[in-house]
Amino acid sequence: MGALFILILISSIPAIAVFVWFRLTRAPFSIFWFSASLLAGAASFFPALFFQSFFRAGSGIFTLSGKWGLFAEIFVRVALTEELSRFLLLLILFTVIGRLYENSGGIKANTAGLVAGLGFAILESSVYGASNPVNALLRAFTAAPLHGACGSRVGSSVVLLREHPVLGVFRFLSAVAIHGAYNFMLNIPGRFPVIAAVLIALSALLSAIQIVRNEMKDETAS
Repeated sequence: MGALFILILISSIPAIAVFVWFRLTRAPFSIFWFSASLLAGAASFFPALFFQSFFRAGSGIFTLSGKWGLFAEIFVRVALTEELSRFLLLLILFTVIGRLYENSGGIKANTAGLVAGLGFAILESSVYGASNPVNALLRAFTAAPLHGACGSRVGSSVVLLREHPVLGVFRFLSAVAIHGAYNFMLNIPGRFPVIAAVLIALSALLSAIQIVRNEMKDETAS
């Protein structure tokens, strides 16, 4: 139990940093919405596992083989299923809980998606870190920024689909593409692909943070 607690604590470092950032800047994003978004993101880990169970190399409903096997593994079985799971949980969060707590800080799609992505990373990194503790630390500073960045895009796609479906679909697919590109680079041997994967994650995160900052400024101004 002690080892599990340490793994969860290490995996929570990015989420804790974002929470401290919100509190220090007095961001108009309530503790309720932060907690709800974080839990929704962590919960999305389980539907992702369910969806991924349909894709197996040589078995399952959809087989991953042939020259497109690696592409399907990276972009469909991993990236698409994880982003789809986040989309579904955020849709439930915005639709159901958002209506019950309309005065709890409002729905800020990009921000909620960012936090949800970090929630997903906490559970995923803890599970993978259980077999390799060092991996939990590495994922906390590489995979967590990726999930946060992609989660922000998925969060905005949930809201955009209602009035701007084309833009909403584009935002969702951009999250899948970024996620897949990150995983693809990690599957290429050598040091440069790893560096490229980290740069993809960090650049996507910086872009998402800039959007969140603008979202916060607009909310504060209004």
